Amino acid sequence: MAWNEPGGGNQHDPWSGGGGRRGGNGGGNRGGDNQGPPDLDEALKKFQDKLNSMLGGRGKRGGNGNGGKSGGGKSRNAFTLPGLLIIIALAVWAASGFYLVDQSERGVVLRFGKFQEVVTPGLQWNPPLIDDVRMVNVTRVRSVSQTQSMLTQDENIVSVEISAQYQVADPQGYVLNVRDPELSLENALDSALRHVVGGTDMIDILTSGREILGSSVASRLQSYLDNYGTGIRLQTLNVESTSPPDAVQDAFDDVIRAREDRQRTINQAMAYANAIIPAAQGQAQRVVEQGQGYRESVVAEARGQANRFSALLTQYRNSPDVMRERLYLDAISEVLGQTNKVLVDVSEQSPLMVLPLDRLKPSGSASAGEADSSQLDPQVLDRIRAESSTSSNSSRSGRDTGIQREGR
Repeated sequence: MAWNEPGGGNQHDPWSGGGGRRGGNGGGNRGGDNQGPPDLDEALKKFQDKLNSMLGGRGKRGGNGNGGKSGGGKSRNAFTLPGLLIIIALAVWAASGFYLVDQSERGVVLRFGKFQEVVTPGLQWNPPLIDDVRMVNVTRVRSVSQTQSMLTQDENIVSVEISAQYQVADPQGYVLNVRDPELSLENALDSALRHVVGGTDMIDILTSGREILGSSVASRLQSYLDNYGTGIRLQTLNVESTSPPDAVQDAFDDVIRAREDRQRTINQAMAYANAIIPAAQGQAQRVVEQGQGYRESVVAEARGQANRFSALLTQYRNSPDVMRERLYLDAISEVLGQTNKVLVDVSEQSPLMVLPLDRLKPSGSASAGEADSSQLDPQVLDRIRAESSTSSNSSRSGRDTGIQREGR
């Protein structure tokens, strides 16, 4: 039979090198000096005995193989096993209460359904089955969009596509105040949009009034959300598109093009005005400055003449005859120097001579006596020279005898 078969008597232990035998009572002690590896069945039995002793079980059975009970056994405690199970369950329950709150989240704690607190990011602990922790992401930007057809103030139908971006600002209100915050937001957006569109004309919604429409809807929608206590804060609200019904789409396109042409014409006119007005202002300023310069020059000339007249008056009072003669000659020279007529002073006995004045060279500064001698009659030329030499010695009475003009 096998070496470890029960009741086999003295058998050789293959690990004892043949020197040890099992006791006849089937005990676990080995004979001899060399100890081999422990018996697996014996180790298992010892573990069971220790477990039974911990749980308050009976003592070890006798080793005589007859199955009798030893007289030193202990009585079993009926509360030991349930207590151990309760301790283990409490340890598992306490360990399951630890959780981690992310940096972008906030935890809303409900104790038996009642709000307790809002926990911040980090490692937190709440008693399981007593506290209910609901995580809310407060940094993620959520979006909702709608496309609705509605009636305008002027009783036209318009289709509006709008989108809104929002964040959770109040986790407690977001979790507790409304049953479905996103559905509440959609309903509030639809209500605000219909209210604003119903008070606006269709042409304003389709053209220049889209920005005003978006701002009005955003302010009204935020007031609705605040009144509901949803804990939602709007980030942006965009009016994606506004379009009339398909049946009149072509007509509205024509109207929009006409408005664009009108605006383009206005812009061109404004550009032309901006170019012309500065030039006209510059010309006007130049004329004003020229007028001021002319005024100053005339005033200065008049003052100079007045000063000159004052100086002449002083000299005239000193010698009236000389100044009168000088003034007369200056006036005659100024008047006759600007004409092409030739005046000849002759006596009363002299015959009237007709000069070829059309052949004379015109000269504003040259005198009549300096004309080209080749174009005059020699007798006339001699007479002019003689008269010019004697005219300086003649008296004032002889000068008043008469002036004869010779012309063509």
